[in-house]
Amino acid sequence: MSHIVHRFTHTVLLYLFTFLPFYLSLVSCGVDNGRFRLEGQLENVDQSEFYIYSIDAGNAKLDTITVAQGHFVYETNLKKLATFVLLYPNLSEQVIYGNSGVTAKLRGDASHLKEVEVTGTDENDQMTAWRLSVSEMTPPQVKQEAIKFIRENPSSILCNYILQRYLLTGDEADYKTAAELAALMLKAQPDNGHIIRLEKQLRGLKYAVKGATLPDFQATDINGNAVSRQSLKGELNIISTWSLWNFESQTQQRRLQALQRKYGSRLGLLSISLDASKKDCRKFLERDSIRWNVVCDGQVWETPLVLQLGFSDVPGNLLVDRQGKVLDVNIPTAKIEEKVRAILK
Repeated sequence: MSHIVHRFTHTVLLYLFTFLPFYLSLVSCGVDNGRFRLEGQLENVDQSEFYIYSIDAGNAKLDTITVAQGHFVYETNLKKLATFVLLYPNLSEQVIYGNSGVTAKLRGDASHLKEVEVTGTDENDQMTAWRLSVSEMTPPQVKQEAIKFIRENPSSILCNYILQRYLLTGDEADYKTAAELAALMLKAQPDNGHIIRLEKQLRGLKYAVKGATLPDFQATDINGNAVSRQSLKGELNIISTWSLWNFESQTQQRRLQALQRKYGSRLGLLSISLDASKKDCRKFLERDSIRWNVVCDGQVWETPLVLQLGFSDVPGNLLVDRQGKVLDVNIPTAKIEEKVRAILK
């Protein structure tokens, strides 16, 4: 009998010493309620930095993720399901869904970012499947698939990103269709604060078209100075969006600076920074000796002036005359000088 007890005890101890450390390691990798964790592993990348922010978590803060040997871990406070956008150094995006007590995992090859997979929630599985299903389609085809998905699934959180990414950004933005789809989403999700704010933004987009007249607006720049529509005193005025996480937009700001040196007071400038850090924004302005009014309130896409004027892209711009009439919208950086020259002959 003692022999049997000895064998049983030996077996239990062997099991504990063999498998308990593994079990404890699994427990230690979990995440507490009220926290969201993202674990990433990418091939063909060693050292790098990514940016991440949420479009609907009620926190517009832009965080930095450090990548070492292709691996990274990101954690943040989170109480409910939310959409995060990961910005790669090449400016492409990866949408990720987080929730309280959830760990999401991102796996793939940095040289084939379209094929990166995100798992950990049903929403991540659904978005990964949708992205892969449209990865070989042309932009017009992807847009139609985006419209179809939103119309068929207006209550899905996936619609928040799909609408913004495929109907509200780039040269082919479709504000009219976006407004119709947002109305469907709001009906299905009447308490969704993100969609409520989006509807307000889409109302502002009626000003972001040629021939429209800007509304009377008031804002405060990073130095505490008041700015308004009446502040636009140039023969031509350019209101633009930029950010430290978008290199093209920084190039556009430098191009505008050169143009203002050339045309002086004939060209009025007002910029809106979509950065979460006023301190970092100020450093950029001081380093590049930018002296015109720059609005930076740290609210990223929730900046009231962004919503009021209907900006939905970065870089974005409105060319406006002294009376507030919109002359053109979203001129590419490479063509800004040509456009300004044509107007200020």
